Amino acid sequence: MTGIAALTREQAAAELERLAAEIARHDRLYHHDDRPEISDGDYDALGRRNHAIETRFPDLMRADSPSHRVGAAPSEAFDKVTHGRPMLSLGNAFEEDEIREFVVRVRRFLGLGDDLTVDLVAEPKIDGLSASLRYESGQFIQGATRGDGRIGEDITVNLRTLRDLPLRLSGDDLPDLLEVRGEVYMAKSDFEALNVQRLADGEPPFANPRNAAAGSLRLLDSKITAARNLHFFAYAWGDVTPPPSGSHWDMLERFRRWGFTINPRTRRCADVDQALAFYDELAAARAELPYDIDGVVYKVDALDWQDRLGMVARAPRWAIARKFPAEQARTRILAIDIQVGRTGALTPVARLQPVTVGGVVVSNATLHNEDEIKRKDVRVGDTVVVQRAGDVIPQVVEVILGRRPGESEEYIFPQQCPVCGSTAEREDGEAVWRCTGGLLCEAQAVERLRHFVSRDAFDIEGLGEKQIEEFWRAGLIKEAADIFSLEAHRAAILESSGWRETSVNNLFQAIEARRHVSLERFIHALGIRHVGETTARLLAGFYGTWEKFLEGARAAQDREGDAYVALKEVDGIGPKMVETLVDFFTDAETIAMVTALAEVAPPEDFEAPRGETPLADKTIVFTGSMEAMTRAEAKARAKSLGAKVAGSISKKTDYLVAGGGAGSKAAKARDLGVTTLDEAEWLAMIAGEGDG
Repeated sequence: MTGIAALTREQAAAELERLAAEIARHDRLYHHDDRPEISDGDYDALGRRNHAIETRFPDLMRADSPSHRVGAAPSEAFDKVTHGRPMLSLGNAFEEDEIREFVVRVRRFLGLGDDLTVDLVAEPKIDGLSASLRYESGQFIQGATRGDGRIGEDITVNLRTLRDLPLRLSGDDLPDLLEVRGEVYMAKSDFEALNVQRLADGEPPFANPRNAAAGSLRLLDSKITAARNLHFFAYAWGDVTPPPSGSHWDMLERFRRWGFTINPRTRRCADVDQALAFYDELAAARAELPYDIDGVVYKVDALDWQDRLGMVARAPRWAIARKFPAEQARTRILAIDIQVGRTGALTPVARLQPVTVGGVVVSNATLHNEDEIKRKDVRVGDTVVVQRAGDVIPQVVEVILGRRPGESEEYIFPQQCPVCGSTAEREDGEAVWRCTGGLLCEAQAVERLRHFVSRDAFDIEGLGEKQIEEFWRAGLIKEAADIFSLEAHRAAILESSGWRETSVNNLFQAIEARRHVSLERFIHALGIRHVGETTARLLAGFYGTWEKFLEGARAAQDREGDAYVALKEVDGIGPKMVETLVDFFTDAETIAMVTALAEVAPPEDFEAPRGETPLADKTIVFTGSMEAMTRAEAKARAKSLGAKVAGSISKKTDYLVAGGGAGSKAAKARDLGVTTLDEAEWLAMIAGEGDG
């Protein structure tokens, strides 16, 4: 540490700048390029000198200081971060034919000729935790988890501890704003060492490296995170100013040049056969890789094609993940229980002799429904093969008949709800038995409440399955609206075990913070059968406000009326969805329940994805063939600009976009006075409104 005591402030600042750059360079040589230039001892000496100068001049600590790598004081909680662009999930495939069909869909959507090839970028699907990193003028500013895709948690302090995550980017072509996305993971060797230490300390081991990485990244004490030796692979981006152009492969090369680690096995494939060969190659090497992977991700390489393809629901049309086959194991069925879901569905669950499958101990597996039990002839006492479908959901694959006990009996599916005793019914054409008890059935009521507070619905932190059941049994919550008056029962909650003043205050703050959610979340939270996140968003976009949605759903009771016809014409809403939605709002008790909820937690009006555009809240019908883009692409573009797309002309239609061979719809539009646009007028209308 020679000379530190004599440093002036100006000299200390210059020295800290030099050390930050020097240590960052050696981090990159070691973690990124795998060619260290100095010994570990010399590297540690640089860190000690940096720390000593910061100790003398604490106010001079830089944002890119190497000291951040060792963590900071524990945080009390994680703040929320709204992603500038949603962090999407991926559609899954398991067979070769599904990947070939993916490429066919891309061609069809874009209207590509046979002379154009669809280049794909193929990369290992890392089994870790997704994270987003924000850089401004090349400096790391903020990092967040994926969360629900729109809102994540601020884990900046913990991410700073990753030694292969650049705190300051290098290069002379850096964007003003860059949001890099990738996967945080733990190497297999570090995972094994961590579990050895946890067992020695009397702590339970982690089930797998992914759980270990996720748990380490969300620790409130970043010093512990720093000791876990996590890593980061960059593979995508969110907001970038100026926007990227060219190809996905080129952008990854820029990432590498700026200081990020790109998975070395990532490859550009000229056709689908090369992409499938890459999958086989990676599957063969999977066991020898230093990190866990669970498949391959394929992405369309051309960025202009990615822009045109856009997204559907919460996944991009230009990417897909092909998962590896599920790992399997043998075990014995100890019992078959029936679980009752929020829609009354009776789901049989096999209680298993615990067995390890893919590194996770499995003791339960779904049997799906009565038909599946009969098809496989599953019985209590059977020895069965189980697997984790998609490496996640345990399921029974087959029965080993040669090991069936002699006294086994065929399983008879119950005709009554095991919870409330109500009759179970099975509708024609359905495989599922359902309890007819409705909200009188405790299981359905509790499951509806669990769904209501879940991440993709109201997302109330600290109010999980255990707390919902506790409050239900205590009579504090009977329906969703009761959650927002729960503070009136503060004394009763404090008297129950496990609750303290701080945890109760945190719960009430979390409830209050979610009193006003988006209309699509509100609709999804109601738990209407067949109405998931995607359908809820379509309905929210079509109606715009809660009042119009409720009015439309109730008016649709008249199957001959305009409200019912309009609902059927919402693009993406199927007949089953329409019927279950109408049935849901037939019951007076249900209407009273949702009305009470909307009074204490009124939802926010739907916000069009693109703000104020010429198409925001307009209803559009497309007909005929188009030349500049396919019909599917035109619909997707209209939705991205806030429009509602319908399948037929009505008096509520604002525009008919008529391509070649428009036919009867054009005539009906004229009769109703609906504005008709040809393809050129349509393209002019959307010109300059972004790239969808």
